Amino acid sequence: MARVVVDVMLKPEILDPQGQAVQRALPRLGFEGISDVRQGKRFELEVEGPVDGDALARIHELAETFLANTVIENFTVRVQDADGSERPVEAGPHAASEGAVA
Repeated sequence: MARVVVDVMLKPEILDPQGQAVQRALPRLGFEGISDVRQGKRFELEVEGPVDGDALARIHELAETFLANTVIENFTVRVQDADGSERPVEAGPHAASEGAVA
């Protein structure tokens, strides 16, 4: 059984008030040197069977239609193997460009 991780983040041009609130609080809590904070969501999906092209296509569809609001959010999908190693998968049309494989 493999784990597929879907990370969902607001697009860079979208205001992130929760991230800004955390950023403003950090110096008061003694954490200096953090210039920006963006808050997102992480979904871990346990997949029965092989994580092949068909499974990844279904997961991309799931992420695009249910996990992410693609008007304001990007997402990345990566496979986490049993040994803990991760491998990114091909980026979809709403996948974040940073860290995604095209």
